[in-house]
Amino acid sequence: MRSRGFTLIEVLVAMTIAAVALMAAIRATASLAVNSADLRSRTLAQWSAENRLAQIRIAHEWPNLGRRQYDCSQANVALLCREDVIQTPNPLFRRVEVSVFSEDGTFRLARLVGFSTRLP
Repeated sequence: MRSRGFTLIEVLVAMTIAAVALMAAIRATASLAVNSADLRSRTLAQWSAENRLAQIRIAHEWPNLGRRQYDCSQANVALLCREDVIQTPNPLFRRVEVSVFSEDGTFRLARLVGFSTRLP
């Protein structure tokens, strides 16, 4: 009488296939975690830029020409904002460009452009 069962080779092949599938699942999960953190940082950076442009609009601010940098952290995420105010051909308008960078200032997360006016 012959016993029925799996050979050692069959078991090793099945374990190899399972290991490869598990490694792919772990890699996909890690990738999702990294993408989620990046998306959160970009969303907070976008909000910081929108907040600054809304502040200019609501206060009817006429910002000085040039560049300035300031901290614009949100929700325990360190962010650095750079605001460039540029003269336009119309003297009653100024272009305001707000760029938001990671804490070290090397990677731009968001950029918004708006206008400040001195209309009567």
